[in-house]
Amino acid sequence: MVIVFICLWQNWSYSKANASEIPVINSGAAIVLDTKSGEVLFEKNARERKFPASLTKIATGIYAIENGNLSDKVTVSEAAREVDGTRVYLEPGEQVPLKQLIEGLLINSGNDAGVAIAEHFDGSNEQFAKKLNEYVARIGTQETTFQNPHGLFDPNHQTSARDLALITQYALKNEEFRRIFGTKELKWDSQTWHTTLFTHHKLMREKPYDGVTGGKTGYVDESGHTLVTSAERAGTSIIVVTLEGASQKDAYNDTKALLDYAFENFKTTLIPQGTTVPMDKGEYKTTRDVYFSQPVNQNVTMKMNAEGSLEIFGEDKNLITSVKLEDFKQPIRKTAKMIPPKPSNEEKEDFKVLLPGTLIGILALIGAIIIGNRRRKSNGV
Repeated sequence: MVIVFICLWQNWSYSKANASEIPVINSGAAIVLDTKSGEVLFEKNARERKFPASLTKIATGIYAIENGNLSDKVTVSEAAREVDGTRVYLEPGEQVPLKQLIEGLLINSGNDAGVAIAEHFDGSNEQFAKKLNEYVARIGTQETTFQNPHGLFDPNHQTSARDLALITQYALKNEEFRRIFGTKELKWDSQTWHTTLFTHHKLMREKPYDGVTGGKTGYVDESGHTLVTSAERAGTSIIVVTLEGASQKDAYNDTKALLDYAFENFKTTLIPQGTTVPMDKGEYKTTRDVYFSQPVNQNVTMKMNAEGSLEIFGEDKNLITSVKLEDFKQPIRKTAKMIPPKPSNEEKEDFKVLLPGTLIGILALIGAIIIGNRRRKSNGV
């Protein structure tokens, strides 16, 4: 295993994208995140608080999946029926499985489904939003203050491109969420509406982009056009978030440019679980799969630092990334073959000083023994 890992060290490569290759985008904020490593490959105003519109529903969807029973029947209220914006035409008193509501929420962006979900969990939009903020804060959000489950405008309903990328990255770990998020069309049967739902994300349906695995759109007047897109090629998974697009065309053009940039210039490298990393006094062994992002087409070098982190450097000697090793085993000292420690320079000098006197003493002792033996023989002893 050590030999295999050393070979990987010799062949892994990266390349920094030239400044001319970095896309210029029109959206007010954006981020590109490597889904597996969590490394940011591009950002523009990624920590600025913006209005997310229906991108909010990504958070509502994963919250409902993780905290509810998907087979539960949810009773639709009058408030859910009367909500503004895009709907799945639920009727008051209608009972709908939670799973179907989440599908209507994410695929058709149903605001009525969002209200029904919020009331099912916490009784009201306000209480649900409070719980939702606590939930996403545990994921790592820092700029998010959701006020409702659907993203209709509220001046305090804000988040950032970075936070939305983190929420999406977390949600994509869930198999049920991935299935719904990547659904292009779905037959819909409710009390008053029988139809086929189609995803609103054009890169999944109308203008397919190679590798796109899921997405969510959003729009209110105050937010402009917002878009979240997930994509994968050759083992590299990417999340792109764009906010504050002046037009739908801008949002999609920016997203495609960022996907092109990510896939053409970066790849995700895997250090498999169980890989042994040699060190001077022992070795480290990975206890999980470890991913890191690297640009393409240049050599890398790797080394363990004194703190036990794996550092990865490019050809320009600049640090690409440092992989945290909290999940690595501590160095294992090899005890099967004991090797005596080498003497220090001072110990060597002391040895040189002591050697002549010690040798004379030994020779004198040997001489005394020989003389004594001869005397004993001459005396007949």
